Amino acid sequence: MGIGAIAKPAFVTAQFGILRLTRAGRNEVRAVYGGFGVFMALALLAALRQPELREGILYTVCLALCGMAAGRLASALIDRAIDRAPLGYFGLEIVVAVMLLAVA
Repeated sequence: MGIGAIAKPAFVTAQFGILRLTRAGRNEVRAVYGGFGVFMALALLAALRQPELREGILYTVCLALCGMAAGRLASALIDRAIDRAPLGYFGLEIVVAVMLLAVA
C-alpha cells in the first residue's frame, strides 16, 4: 500500500469513499499511507539484518499498528458503525500486531 499511495493516492482513498483529493490531500496520503508505510517495511527489513535492533523494531511497529487499530475502533464507537474497508484494515492491523508481538 505504501508504494501505491505514493504513486496513486486517490486509489487508496477511493476505498474509503474519498474520490477527489486536493494537492494537500494527496500530500497527506503520500506521507501517512505512503512514506510511513514504506519506512515501517524498511524497519522490519532492518530487524532481519540487525538482530540487536530486532526486538525494539518489532515492538515499535506493533505499537504503530495498535495505534491505527485503536483509532479505527474509536471512530467506530463514535460513529456507531464501521464500513467494510476500515473493518478489513482493522482486522489486518490486529493480526499483524499480534504476530509481531508473538515473535518479538
